[in-house]
Amino acid sequence: MANGTSTAREDKAKVVDEVKGLFDKATSVVFLGFKGMDVITVTDLRSKFRKAGVEYKVVKNKLVEQALKGTPLEGKLGKVLAGETAVAFSFEDPSTAAKVVRDFRKEGDKQEKLEVKAAVLDNAVMAGGDVEKQLASMPGKDELRAMLLATLQAPAQNLVAQLQAPLQNLVYVLEARRKQLEESSGG
Repeated sequence: MANGTSTAREDKAKVVDEVKGLFDKATSVVFLGFKGMDVITVTDLRSKFRKAGVEYKVVKNKLVEQALKGTPLEGKLGKVLAGETAVAFSFEDPSTAAKVVRDFRKEGDKQEKLEVKAAVLDNAVMAGGDVEKQLASMPGKDELRAMLLATLQAPAQNLVAQLQAPLQNLVYVLEARRKQLEESSGG
């Protein structure tokens, strides 16, 4: 019996270490409640998270609390860690998990049962309602790159246009003069 207890304790310690490592690597973490969802719907959600590069885990609340001991988040998740809790970790783009959740919840009645409890971004806890409104509406990494590229390209494009303008004006003047000469000599 003692041997089984130590194995269970070792398993819990492994889970705590794994969760702690995920929190350390994640750019954002979304806490979800999945009460009332069937296995097929949860499996579909897991698949969507996997495709987006989000790690999704169902972890006992006590083990999450243990993983957060000694971190800035210790004690900050009180009511969030009640009932059934799943955790979605985003590693590159902080808004990825929130966007997957937002889109998933729009798919139907079964999907609407997915409850957004809260999110953690830069060691700050964000209320569940704000996750879909704010975090999910943040531009993604690729969108930010495109906006930055457009911002960087705009001055160069304006410079090229400014440099071409006098040349274009000269062409218009020369064309007008050519037409004037043709009309005076031909007419």
